[in-house]
Amino acid sequence: MDQSATCLSSRMNESMSRSSWIRRMSEEAARLRAVRGPGTVFDFSLGNPITEPPEEFRDILEDLLRDPSHRLHGYMPNAGFPDVRAAVAEYLSGEQRVEVPAANVIMTCGAAGALNVILRTVLDPGDEVIVSRPYFVEYGFYCENHGGVLRPVATTPEFDLAPEAIEAAIGPRTRVVLVNSPNNPTGRVYSAQTLARLAEVLERKSRETGRLIYLVSDEPYRKIVYDGVTVPPVLVAYPHSIVVSSYSKELSLAGERIGYLAASPAIPDVERLMEGLAMANRILGFVNAPALMQRTVSRLQGACVDLGLYRRNRDVLLAALRGAGYTVPEPQGAFYLFPRSPIEDDVAFAMGLAEHGVVVVPGTGFDCPGHFRLSYCVSPETVDGALPALCAAARS
Repeated sequence: MDQSATCLSSRMNESMSRSSWIRRMSEEAARLRAVRGPGTVFDFSLGNPITEPPEEFRDILEDLLRDPSHRLHGYMPNAGFPDVRAAVAEYLSGEQRVEVPAANVIMTCGAAGALNVILRTVLDPGDEVIVSRPYFVEYGFYCENHGGVLRPVATTPEFDLAPEAIEAAIGPRTRVVLVNSPNNPTGRVYSAQTLARLAEVLERKSRETGRLIYLVSDEPYRKIVYDGVTVPPVLVAYPHSIVVSSYSKELSLAGERIGYLAASPAIPDVERLMEGLAMANRILGFVNAPALMQRTVSRLQGACVDLGLYRRNRDVLLAALRGAGYTVPEPQGAFYLFPRSPIEDDVAFAMGLAEHGVVVVPGTGFDCPGHFRLSYCVSPETVDGALPALCAAARS
C-alpha cells in the first residue's frame, strides 16, 4: 500500500497533482540557487513585489503600536472594524463612481480570502463560474472549495474579453462571471466599452435563465497601470457586481493578507447578501481580517508604491524580447509579460530556460499553452542578468 497516497484525501491528492506551476517554478528556482549559488539564478516566477511599501506605512504602523487604546488587537465584527469599512467605502465610492455604503464592504484576508467568501456565499453545488483564458490557476481550486465548476472561455487574440464567448458559455447553472483587470498574466485592462457589452450580455442572460448572474471583478492590480491607462469602474457598468481587491500589490503587503470585497448597492436584497458574506468570512475560518493591518490600510486609502521600477523593467524586457524575435503583447497594467513561447511546448521551453538559470512560468499554468509568464516585480539586476539567456533561447 502506498502510504504517501493514503495519508491524504483523494481530493487533495488530485489537487496536488494539478498544483500551481507558479509555485512549482518558484521551488525550482530555490533548488537551482542551492546548486548554482547566489547571483546565478534569475527568478521571474512569483508576483512577489520587490518594491518596499510607501514610507508612510511604517509611520502609521509605529503610531498604531504606540496607541494606548484598549483591544486594538482583539476580535471585531466578522466584516471588519466599522470605521475601517467606512474609510474603504468612502474611497471606493469615488473610484467606482457609485455611492458604496460602509455596510457593503467586508474586510478580508486578501483577495483570495474575498473570492472564497463570495463563492461560499453564492454557489450551490454544481453551479458554474465562467472565467476567461488565461487566468490565475487558483480560481479553479477556489471554485472546487465550494462545490462550483469553473468554465473557462476564450479571449480575443489580443487577450481582451470576448463577451460573445461568455454569452455562449452561460447556462442554467451559471452563477458568476469572474474577471481580472489588469489581468494576471497578460497585463490587459478591459475597457469601459468591453465591460458595457459584457453587462448587456449578463443582464439579458439573467432574464432568460431567471437567475441573477453576479459579475465578480478581481482587482488587486488596479493601481499598477502605465502610460495613462485607467481601469474602468465595474460597479457603474453592471448593477449586480462585486469588487474584490487587496493591498498586496499596490502597497507591497502581500504577506500581510489584507483586502476587501464591496458589493453594488443595486444588487437585490443586498443586505441579506452582506449577512451571508460576513458569515462566510467567519465559517471559512478567516473569522476576520488582521486587525492591525485593517487599522493601517484605513489610513492609506489611495496610496501606492512607486511604479518607476516596474515601468523600467517592463520597458527593458519588452525592447529586448521583441528585438530577439519574441511576440510579446504590451501590458497596460500589473507586472507581468506573457510572450509566445518560441516552441509549441511551453513547459519544455520553460524547463530548458531554467537550465540556463532563468525561471519563468509556462502558459500551461494559466490554461493557455504556447506562452510563458515573466513576473517583472524584481530587481533591475535580475532583469539585466536574464537578458542574454532569454535572447539566446529565442534564437536557438
